[in-house]
Amino acid sequence: MAAERKLKLFADIFQDLQYGARLFSKSPGFTAVAVLTLALGIGANTAIFSIINVVMLKSLPVRDPQHLYLLHWTARHSIKIHDGSAYGDCRSAWADVNASGCSLSKPFLDDVRKLDVLSEMAEFAGERFTISGNGPAAHVSAKYVSGDFFQALGVNAAVGRVFSPSDDAQGAAAVTVLQYRYWKREFGGDPSVVGRTIHLDGVPFTIVGVAEESFAFLTPGNAFDLSVPLIQSRYLRRGWTPRDEDAGSWWIEAVGRLSPGETLNDAQAKVSGLFLNELIRGDKPLSKAEDAPAITLLSAQENLTGTRARISKLLYTLMLAVGIVLLIACANVAGLLLARATARQKEIAIRLALGAGRARLIRQLITESVLLSAAGGIAGVLLARWSARGLLAFAMNATTQPVPFSVDLDLRVLGFALGAAIGTGVLFGLAPAIRSMRFDLSPALKESAEAAGRAAGRKRFTLGNSLVVAQVGLTVIVLMGAGLLVHTLRNLRSLDPGFATENLVNFYVDATLTGYKDAELLEFYHGLRDKFSGVPGVISATCADEVLLSGSISITGFPKPGAGGKTRADADVLGIGPNFFETMKLPIVLGRTFRPEEFLLAEKSSEQEGDPKRELTILLPAVVNEIFVKEYFPKVNPIGQRFGADGPEFTGDSDTRKTAGWVIVGIVKDAFYSTLRRKVHPTMYVPSPRGGSFELRTAGNPLAVMPAVREIVRQAGTDIPITNVKTQTQQIDDLLYQERLIARLSSFFGVLALLLACIGLYGLLAYEVSRGTREIGIRMALGAQASSVLKRVIAHGILLAAFGAAIGIAASIGVTRYLGSMLYGVHPTDAATLAGVSVILMAVAIAACYVPARRATRVDPLVALRHE
Repeated sequence: MAAERKLKLFADIFQDLQYGARLFSKSPGFTAVAVLTLALGIGANTAIFSIINVVMLKSLPVRDPQHLYLLHWTARHSIKIHDGSAYGDCRSAWADVNASGCSLSKPFLDDVRKLDVLSEMAEFAGERFTISGNGPAAHVSAKYVSGDFFQALGVNAAVGRVFSPSDDAQGAAAVTVLQYRYWKREFGGDPSVVGRTIHLDGVPFTIVGVAEESFAFLTPGNAFDLSVPLIQSRYLRRGWTPRDEDAGSWWIEAVGRLSPGETLNDAQAKVSGLFLNELIRGDKPLSKAEDAPAITLLSAQENLTGTRARISKLLYTLMLAVGIVLLIACANVAGLLLARATARQKEIAIRLALGAGRARLIRQLITESVLLSAAGGIAGVLLARWSARGLLAFAMNATTQPVPFSVDLDLRVLGFALGAAIGTGVLFGLAPAIRSMRFDLSPALKESAEAAGRAAGRKRFTLGNSLVVAQVGLTVIVLMGAGLLVHTLRNLRSLDPGFATENLVNFYVDATLTGYKDAELLEFYHGLRDKFSGVPGVISATCADEVLLSGSISITGFPKPGAGGKTRADADVLGIGPNFFETMKLPIVLGRTFRPEEFLLAEKSSEQEGDPKRELTILLPAVVNEIFVKEYFPKVNPIGQRFGADGPEFTGDSDTRKTAGWVIVGIVKDAFYSTLRRKVHPTMYVPSPRGGSFELRTAGNPLAVMPAVREIVRQAGTDIPITNVKTQTQQIDDLLYQERLIARLSSFFGVLALLLACIGLYGLLAYEVSRGTREIGIRMALGAQASSVLKRVIAHGILLAAFGAAIGIAASIGVTRYLGSMLYGVHPTDAATLAGVSVILMAVAIAACYVPARRATRVDPLVALRHE
């Protein structure tokens, strides 16, 4: 009996699907509008979800990622290391209070291996090399890895072999493993690449294999091109000394798997105990017991964040926006179905009179709406596949690396699309289906559809009105968010960076392969600068350690002046070459810039820093900004003031060591250093002994001088790559790429929401005018003027829009607070944005109301009276 009921149910559903398909095929206009509306909503949601899936939800591309653990340290106060590096793999905080990170020292990781609580460990660190021997010299992103890196992760070779522990032993041959995508891109997928020799920073390496295709990265988004054994850092890192591998140099990250029989809590306790013991009882204690230094074994799947940490809020914000757009699309289609259901009331009445149950008819109507949403879902998936790739490519356009993710639609994404299609079908189909059942059978059989519809729904505030109000309210939320984000982008772009950005081109020249050292390298870079100055069209040229507003920053620490050496002070520091302030048009307000001999002085200081046993005696000149003076020398003449002597070592990303100090020789205006969002900090400019980042100020198009620049570099050496060529305007655009991305996308979704709301309002009023044709005819026959009919219809539409806008504004005040950290110079309840959104919305509402209103005024009373 139960089997028969199931068969009958399936037969009924199949019959409903056939009937719905025939019905929709007879109304191609209605079907096309509904399917397109749903395709936009479902497609946008599926596109954003597909990116969230690949960035936030996909498993790491290694064996058994759920049982891979990251070694992560914490401490209540900073640990007194002399060198620390981070690569964006995990959440790190090189801070005085509540410090944390996942970079550790080589001696500590060696001791962890001896504990035998982790059966497999993979150690790694980021690096960039200049590669030669395969076409023109270029930069590659690489990783130093332990010899058992690939085995611990369960990654095999696509061609050749991966590393073994013997490759990471003292005296081992220099070998490298290529990443699959890099091999395909740069070597054309040639299997004979195994055994070929390439040069990394001038050191020959033999290619022994290519990692399997699925292993694009370990940390989401942090793709790399090749890997080399950790032992090779001794030959590749500039100025390497044994100090770079002692207990105070933290630059290696590690993941591992528990040994058989070992529990997570026990393993964590043993590793953390070792960590505490080495930090407070080592040869040179790096911390105190009260700072509670500890190691936590965290899930690598969840805590190797990489790109996730940077764009998670962006993705979820976009998901919220497209979710609202989908709700608007559902309300829009629900309105269409509501109008269609009213027109079908006589058909439904006849079927009820013939014995059909109301529940059976409701199921049929919902089946029809699900069929409609399924068609929209299929179209949406096709739209999502195209748009997701374009969106991800745009999202990563500020990097020099290829897009590190693949957004192919997998089962999870298809399941989401299927769920969205079915969910929206039920959502927008349920209310019209139930509403279509609420009428008296006898009048419906005797009267026309329009009359029956009027009899069924004479309420002042109908379901159709409610749908329009909901659409308008949701649209206000999307528009408000878009307005705030666009306002933020405009605020950031209008900031004065402190220097002139027009007609300025930046690029980096890597002279690693020249073989020059120290003073020779300084002379080489300064010689290039002089030749660049002579290029036609170049007004002035300079060089620096970093390009301003590139996102990079160096910070140094020193005793706060006037505090007796007991208080620490920090300042941003930038090494610069000759003519820097003139080229950047960064005004000197007091004192002078650097003299030529002071750059040689900086080179001697650099040589002293390279010898940790040598006492530093050179006092370096420094030009500081106005905030530096206000912070540290507010009541004295700053020129000639000394600071930084016997300063504490900086615990952070920089490798600044103990210095004899600096003397202030000049003051410049304040300028932004790394980003526009980071406020201007005390900044010191010091003469750079090298500086491979060049800046050229030109009379016209700055990119027009680059062919001559490339020729100068080519003549200086065939294996000298020029990279990161950008105008300063492009540099700022790249810096603001996330703000540009979300402003553009939120604006697009805002316009889409506004369009859908406009269509919904237009459709409702057109339907109301059609239903009220007889009533309008009677009014006009009794003497009503066309203008009064026009005002009545428009007033009805404006009233709905105003009511929806009021609800939307109230809701947006709460929703947009979520955007607080993404905003700059604008409050989530910004009155100007609220006013602008309201004006735009009401203008669109009036436009949407006008056409149905004009149609109402053209009704012929005689025709209207005979309408039914």
